[in-house]
Amino acid sequence: MQKSKRKPVVIIGLLGTTLDTGKGSKRWERWRPTVSLCQHDDFVVDRLELIHNRRTTALAEQIEKDIHSVSPETKIVRHVVEMRDAWDFEEVYTTLHDFAKGYSFDTDREDYLVHITTGTHVAQICNFLLTETGYFPGKLIQTSPPRGSKEAPGRYQIIDLDLSKYDRLASRFEREYEDAVASLKDGIETRNKAFNALIDRIEHVAARTTDPILLTGPTGAGKSRLASRIFELRKHRHLVTGHLVEVNCATIRGDSAMSTLFGHTKGAFTGAVTNRPGLLRRADGGTLFLDEIGELGIDEQAMLLRAIEEKRFTPLGSDIEVSSDFQLIVGTNRNLIERVRQGTFRDDLLARINLWTFDLPALRNRPEDIEPNIEYELERFSQTRNQLVRFSKEAHRKFLAFATSPEATWPGNFRDLNAALTRMATLAPGGRITVDTVNEETDRLCALWKPTNTTGCNFELSNLLTPEQINEIDLFDQAQLAMVIETCQASKSLSDAGRRLFAASRNRRSSTNDSDRVRKYLAKFGLSWDLLTTTHSTK
Repeated sequence: MQKSKRKPVVIIGLLGTTLDTGKGSKRWERWRPTVSLCQHDDFVVDRLELIHNRRTTALAEQIEKDIHSVSPETKIVRHVVEMRDAWDFEEVYTTLHDFAKGYSFDTDREDYLVHITTGTHVAQICNFLLTETGYFPGKLIQTSPPRGSKEAPGRYQIIDLDLSKYDRLASRFEREYEDAVASLKDGIETRNKAFNALIDRIEHVAARTTDPILLTGPTGAGKSRLASRIFELRKHRHLVTGHLVEVNCATIRGDSAMSTLFGHTKGAFTGAVTNRPGLLRRADGGTLFLDEIGELGIDEQAMLLRAIEEKRFTPLGSDIEVSSDFQLIVGTNRNLIERVRQGTFRDDLLARINLWTFDLPALRNRPEDIEPNIEYELERFSQTRNQLVRFSKEAHRKFLAFATSPEATWPGNFRDLNAALTRMATLAPGGRITVDTVNEETDRLCALWKPTNTTGCNFELSNLLTPEQINEIDLFDQAQLAMVIETCQASKSLSDAGRRLFAASRNRRSSTNDSDRVRKYLAKFGLSWDLLTTTHSTK
């Protein structure tokens, strides 16, 4: 069988104005990378394309003579290429790009290597880029000095930039991506295509930017947990160094909100007996998660906007500004656009936090994910209580059928699911959830979720509002809202409804605009006169 003929090896490289120098006989005691290319017994260089400028012509001639003395078979072709500033990226890249475009490559007959050991770091980067993009149609070769004997030619390594050949490297990147996505999902093997696509997008954004992220969705959809996982992902990618600081804006009001977020000085208000730094300063270098941001007051919103844009703010009672460089994640179950229309949320703040918005779906909209979440919650219960708990086969089938049925509305979403599993696991005889345990729990949930008229009037709020919206309204406000809706639907016009609702106080007021009062009241709950009358007419 005839042996295949070896292609000639051609190396393209820059003259090393520092590494390749040396005078007299002592120059052979130095490791010179360009000369060393041609000193290896197991590696023959057929042609060396040596790039240099006019000022280094003498050095180039010396290198050519020295290579001929150690490798007479190597042909040297010198190219005089002028670069005014070898550290100017644009100039270096353009010069080398023009050289590559003007060179007559013949890849069918020759193998090409680009030497990236010599030249400035800028030149090395440019040679890498031009080889990676195919302008230099070959591989890279890197040389390094000997570890021991000075007479040795050193070492060389050929680098193939075809990453498709590196299966292990490619699989490593794939594993890192899969691990990041799994961490955002708490390791739960979710099956809902839309949710998995959402998590993929969140991973992509969270790993590449530190811009504010807005998480929307109903109560209990997992916003807080996801915010924590985003923080962990960014910390793993070295995009954040500090701590995660969380606050629920629905729990702070007035001076307490200002003090909690921005801090205060001693004596700023009654009870301020010491200085307080505030959560924004605690989040310096880390991440601030503001849950239920829609409940934040207008004044606090204004200060928060400035803190986001300028990284500076003034603590309550102080004349001195302080700084905090934090990343921001916010969550809400409110329609912030509607709140802007109502005047309870600043449009400029919404514009600032609305760059990356991700809407988390309700549990009932992800029925295929209920089963893996059941397994996850049960496993978490077992680890927390150090007690193994499992479903019987029939009990598991029965509870899963109920959990994915239209009967199960899950108004509290994952909080409801977690509570149901906690109750069943706690009551499970011998650590095994039975059919009887499931029946008891499903009866309890059906009774809990059954619509009831607690408002004292004939109108059911569930005709207009979702269970999640109703759960967010106090019982007192539910009764008042139901009475207002019932009165509106019994009235001929908005003005007529206003006269009925405020009849007792009309004679005591010099100015009356009761229709506007009714309109603003309904808007607080995302309702309007047109919606009420349209809904009523279709009954």
